[in-house]
Order: sequence, then C-alpha cells, then structure tokens
Amino acid sequence: MRPTPGYDWRKPMNLYLPIAELSVNAFVIVLLGAGVGFLSGMFGVGGGFLTTPLLILYGIPPTVAVATSATQITGSSVSGALAYLRRGQIDLKMGAVLVAGGIAGAGIGQVIFRQLQKIGQIDVAINVVYVLLLGGVGILMLRESVTTLRRAARPGPHPPVRLRRHVPWIAGLPGRTRFYRSGLFISPLAPLLLGLVVGMLTTLGIGGGFIMVPAMLYLLGMSASAVVGTSLFQTIFVTAMTTMLHATSSKSVDIVLALLLLSGGVAGAQFGVRAAQKVRPEKLRLFLALLVLAVAIALMTGLTLQPRDLFTLYGQS
Repeated sequence: MRPTPGYDWRKPMNLYLPIAELSVNAFVIVLLGAGVGFLSGMFGVGGGFLTTPLLILYGIPPTVAVATSATQITGSSVSGALAYLRRGQIDLKMGAVLVAGGIAGAGIGQVIFRQLQKIGQIDVAINVVYVLLLGGVGILMLRESVTTLRRAARPGPHPPVRLRRHVPWIAGLPGRTRFYRSGLFISPLAPLLLGLVVGMLTTLGIGGGFIMVPAMLYLLGMSASAVVGTSLFQTIFVTAMTTMLHATSSKSVDIVLALLLLSGGVAGAQFGVRAAQKVRPEKLRLFLALLVLAVAIALMTGLTLQPRDLFTLYGQS
C-alpha cells in the first residue's frame, strides 16, 4: 500500500508529513513503530534495519526514511534499555567503549551520506546496501535457526552448544582490561572498532544492533545475558547523534513521522522485553530470519522491476 501525495481531509487517519511532502495513514505508521519496537526489545537490534526499508516500501523517500528512523530507534532503545538495566543485564563499561566508537563512526558515516546525496546516488546506495546486507544476514540467520530447531527435535539428550569465544586476533590486541559483566578480558580497541563500524552503518539507516548483537556474541565472545541490554545502551547514544547530524546537515528528519513511530515503538519495546523472557529463542530467530529475507526480496524487486510511475517528485534539501 503506497500513499498518494497531498492531504485528503475526508480520511481522518491521514496526516501530512512536511519533510517527506506526502500524506500517510497515521494508524499504519504507529503499528509499524510498535512492531519494530517489539523486535528491538526482544532482540536488542535497534530496529532500523526494518524501520527504514519498511518506510521505503510504504513510499517514504529513502533519505527521509533513514534520518527519521534513527529518531524512532532512540526512543524504543531507551524504553528497552531501562528494562534491562533494572535486571542488571547491561555492561556499562563495555557500553561506554562502544558508544565512543559509535559516535566517531556516525560522524564519518554522515560525511559519506552527504557525498552520496550531492551526486544524487543516495537513494540507490541505501537500497543496494539494504538488499545485500539483509539478504546475506537473513540467509545466515535462517540456516542457523533451522539447524538449531532440527537439533532440538532429535530424541535423546542434546549436548550444550557453546558460543565461540573471541577470535584470536582480538585476544592479541594490546592494553587488555576486564569487562566483568561481559565476562571478558580483552583490549578495548576491539569494541571501539566494532562501535566505529556500527556507527557508520547507523548513519545509513542500518540499525546498529543488527550487526552489533551477533558481533558481540561471535567476535567479542560476550556473555549472552549482557548482549541485548548493552547493545540497546549503545544504540541510544549513537542513534541520538545520528539524528542530530541528519537534522543539522541533510535536514531530512520528519518530526511528524518520528512522533508517530515513537508512539508505537516505546510501547512495543516493553512488550518485546517481556516476550524475550518467555518465548523459545529458536522460533523467534526463525521468524526474524524470514521477515528479514522478505524485506530484502521486496526491496530487490523495487530495484529491478520498472516502476509504474517513471518519475516521482518529492522535496530534497
């Protein structure tokens, strides 16, 4: 369902977005924010990896979708992080290092964003990056979740599955220190570099937690109990910085759209945190993998098929 430009006063649920310069159904946007907030609280993935492409599929210009989704992610991440903080499941020391790297990465990413915008390739770049990233990660997630479900279905006792500890080159970095809540004794350079990469991706609308959570588990070797909360803690500050950079540089943050997403996202995150404590994680990962692949296929279809309208006009800063 794609919105049409202009505001129709006969439809009471329609709202006009001043920056995106089109009319949307407010109820649909609130539901979208609630769904993404639910996933954010459940998986600690921020939600930008789904918010941005779903907004693009709905008809929001990619530059506006990227900039505005960061605002919604900030709100839902605060809600989820507070819930994990009350449970003592956030490594504040690790989070501070990740935040430092993430803020630096957000600045670098904004420079890249502006250069692509100047040459008129930012929309294509955002779509291509999403298709490649969502497709690749979705396939890996699907394979892992199916393997886990098959192992669980086998009769008899199942040996515990151990996560791989941090990779050898991380263990060799200098200046090692202890991160007690994460159960690690590694150099802060590793999470600093991870935060830098995630910060750059966040500026392009790719939710940092989407990369952060598996990297914390399989690269850094963090304790699983601290991963989601620490990821949400880092996401708060990096997405807030990203929002500020987009608002002051590209001027593509639509505050009306952001408020609609936030109103659903904050509540959805709380339900996501509760669901994460009750539902089997294998089934949740399978659902998330299928959802990620579906979004990737939809975006790829939009890139390859000829659109019904060959030209679309919308405001750009």
